[in-house]
Amino acid sequence: MANVVLEFKVSAGDSDPQSRPVLILGQQSNLQQVSWSHIKGKLQPVVSKETWQAALGALNPNPTDSCPLYLNQAVVAALPSRVSRHNSPASVHFLSRLIRSCLPGGNNRCIVVVCERSDVFASACAIARAFPLFTRRSASSRRTEKKHVTVEFVLIGGDSSLDECLSNAADGVRLAARIVDTPCNEMNTDHFLDEIKAVGSELGITPVIIRGEELKQRGFGDPLNLGPPGLGSTTMPGMKRDCGGAAAILGAFKATIKQGFKDNLHAVFCLAENSVGPTATRPDDIHTLYSGKTVEINNTDAEGRLVLADGVVYACKDLSADIILDMATLTGAQGISTGKYHAAVMTNSEQWEVACVRAGRSSGDLAHPLVYCPELHFSEFTSAVADMKNSVADRENAQSSCAGLFIGSHLGFDWPGVWVHVDIASPVHAGERATGFGVALLMALFGQASDDSMLNQVSPLGAPSNKCEDQMERDCKRRRLV
Repeated sequence: MANVVLEFKVSAGDSDPQSRPVLILGQQSNLQQVSWSHIKGKLQPVVSKETWQAALGALNPNPTDSCPLYLNQAVVAALPSRVSRHNSPASVHFLSRLIRSCLPGGNNRCIVVVCERSDVFASACAIARAFPLFTRRSASSRRTEKKHVTVEFVLIGGDSSLDECLSNAADGVRLAARIVDTPCNEMNTDHFLDEIKAVGSELGITPVIIRGEELKQRGFGDPLNLGPPGLGSTTMPGMKRDCGGAAAILGAFKATIKQGFKDNLHAVFCLAENSVGPTATRPDDIHTLYSGKTVEINNTDAEGRLVLADGVVYACKDLSADIILDMATLTGAQGISTGKYHAAVMTNSEQWEVACVRAGRSSGDLAHPLVYCPELHFSEFTSAVADMKNSVADRENAQSSCAGLFIGSHLGFDWPGVWVHVDIASPVHAGERATGFGVALLMALFGQASDDSMLNQVSPLGAPSNKCEDQMERDCKRRRLV
């Protein structure tokens, strides 16, 4: 998959499946609406109209199904006929799985997705997840020939016009997934800075980098001494994914700027090396963060929230942001709170909570709210000698919510702006592979401020129809920061 070139085209053109294998997929009802004249050029001469119609009749999705049309070179597959209200109408997780399991092999292949226009963006991002870029398998490194996968969307009840948004979104998803998949000996903070600089160069932006002694001089917390408590034999593998939030923001920032963005947009990357050393933070240490508040360390593995707290305060004080969104793989408890597929969202704004959930459904990067109740939960961080501790006293009391509140407390719970916290610890990976989760969610959430019509369509912040959405529309006109 690492050497696959992914192309989105209005028309993939006609070709015999023997020279270009093809996978055609969509909901069964949508597949049945496609005329034979529209699809035959990708199937003839080896697949007849009768074979095509018989295959459609044989499909019995529960929740999915597939049927070979000609040997292993032409396949039709059906997505679930319906999904629940907390799932994406595009059935993105099933779409990715069908591509991985049903797409025929070869150096030049075609995917045809039959769907409604509202599902195109989410489907394109789901396709991108099926083609990860990173590998260090020796056989793959010897292959220099690129494989090409051409994607065509057949839209039900509309034209098939597409724009550059799909390619940029797919590139952003694959960039984020590649960074998360890369092991720490190849992706430490210096390497990540190289990735940021490369994106900046491509966009014509010179990033501002604050590191080392300058962080101390400017009053940030003690980032030079961060580190985990030890080398656990079962919990440390997979910690390379802890950069998942930063990777998603980089991929989304790149794609969003390429599509044109009308408001001020900043990307702040709070990076720290998560490794053991003689100067690593110890239990009972007390740090003064950029907010001026003091933090007693009672959990050295809860290090990410320290740099995130400094990051959101920097966004407020130095960048004058009035909408701040932080995204991170913050807590293992997120997977318990909202599961493997839904990010956990917490915000001081009910309107933006609704917006995040809607953006999750329209983008395929699903999201679900956490409890936001600082007056009941923030006491978990009470310290006798500092303003707060960095981890909860009771790990059975809304742990993911409390972790988010730690970050928000440094802005202040009476801060008048919009603050959104997104914990993506579980959906950032599926098995041992990164998903690039977060890129599509951010692009959709802030899509109304884009120059792109497709992002406008999937954004929950456009076309207000009630008081709640009207407030989101007003917020959309504010400055943004990720």
